[in-house]
Amino acid sequence: MARAVLPEDSAKEVPELIDVMISLLFESLPRRDQRNWARVYLNGLVRTNGKKTIRNIAGTGASSVEQSLQQFISKSPWDWTPVRRSLAQHLERTAQRPLAWVLQPMVIEKAGDRSVGVGRQFVPQLGRTANCQQASGIWLASSEASFPVEWTLTLPGPWTSELMRRRRAGIPDTARSLTPAQDAVHAVQRMAATWQLQRRPVVMEVANGDLPQSIDSFALQDIPFVFKVDGSLPVSFGGAGRHKPGPHTAPARELIDSLRSQRRVVEWTRHGRAEGAVTLLTSAPIFAAPCEDRPASAPPIPLLLVGAWTETALLPSEFWITNIGDRPLAQLFLLAKLTDRVSLDFTETCEPVGIRDFEGRSFRGWHHHATLASVAHAAKLLSARPHARDPYPGPARPAALRQTTTLPRPAAAHPATPAVLPPHLPGQTPRREYIR
Repeated sequence: MARAVLPEDSAKEVPELIDVMISLLFESLPRRDQRNWARVYLNGLVRTNGKKTIRNIAGTGASSVEQSLQQFISKSPWDWTPVRRSLAQHLERTAQRPLAWVLQPMVIEKAGDRSVGVGRQFVPQLGRTANCQQASGIWLASSEASFPVEWTLTLPGPWTSELMRRRRAGIPDTARSLTPAQDAVHAVQRMAATWQLQRRPVVMEVANGDLPQSIDSFALQDIPFVFKVDGSLPVSFGGAGRHKPGPHTAPARELIDSLRSQRRVVEWTRHGRAEGAVTLLTSAPIFAAPCEDRPASAPPIPLLLVGAWTETALLPSEFWITNIGDRPLAQLFLLAKLTDRVSLDFTETCEPVGIRDFEGRSFRGWHHHATLASVAHAAKLLSARPHARDPYPGPARPAALRQTTTLPRPAAAHPATPAVLPPHLPGQTPRREYIR
């Protein structure tokens, strides 16, 4: 089947771009009528005012259209994974080259108890208990734009343990009740193993309790990461040399604050804003706390703890742990701040196309809707700007674009394609960095 390609010298109108993306991304849908209903739904997501429910997309009096869309979204058994994979591969070819895979939590508050995955649960992002669904998106992010390509929906215990509830929602037998972080980590592992993408550093926030397993899971597949952590996290440091005391343990905040004399000043530009910002950074080598599943004899995984102060703050306020050991602190910090790029695009594009608006009750329907909302998000962003050309045309990359290596660690059981970081972040390169 001939594949359509997008021209790189001009932007397309959204409906025209949707037509092209149907040809590019929905080849896995076996029937033409399914692809036609995908087109109707996508156009509805970008054109319909207000909440993007199936009824609103179908329009007043269009009961047959509404029934067909209900069938296509909530009941039709098409697989959403090939569509998401094709979207990610397409974006790597046509959008600005992504710098990271950014994990963005999404909380959808609900009034009732019938929506799949809903439950009363404590939500760290809200700082309170809420009746809600908890989901996570994996975004391909550059300094200029970001795109969701994969989604997870966390299932509280009753949704997997109660047989009738599970059957009504059509939850697959393989689905389990995990934490949002565990769901997201497993999704990244699947992407890295099967989606045929160039691996990028994974940027996400991880709670203290989920950190050991998250580190071990990514270390197993040599996936580079930048994890935002809480300042109360106990970290181990020192004792690496023959005559060095240790190891010692202290909260991340205390260790970073003890190194304030080694801070570097970085000037940078916030995403979506014209004004600059000043941040002070320092770092310390640490060791990962062992995961319960790791053998006691396994050597500790060396990591880097990074801490940041705002220009006028007396104490450090942000902390990250990374296994990327060969990049300047400024670049690691700007990678971590790609979460701001994602938050901006989520608010300005992904929410307006209705990512939170699905009102059905099936697991399949939720994932179908999230997939189509992701394509609509991409269509709106790609239509709003000329398509970025590859900054390194031709079969070979310049030597400066070199492999990202991680801090030394035991050999992985499964060799993997190395991740790549550019020598600088386009549009976000620090204008000044020096020792204070």
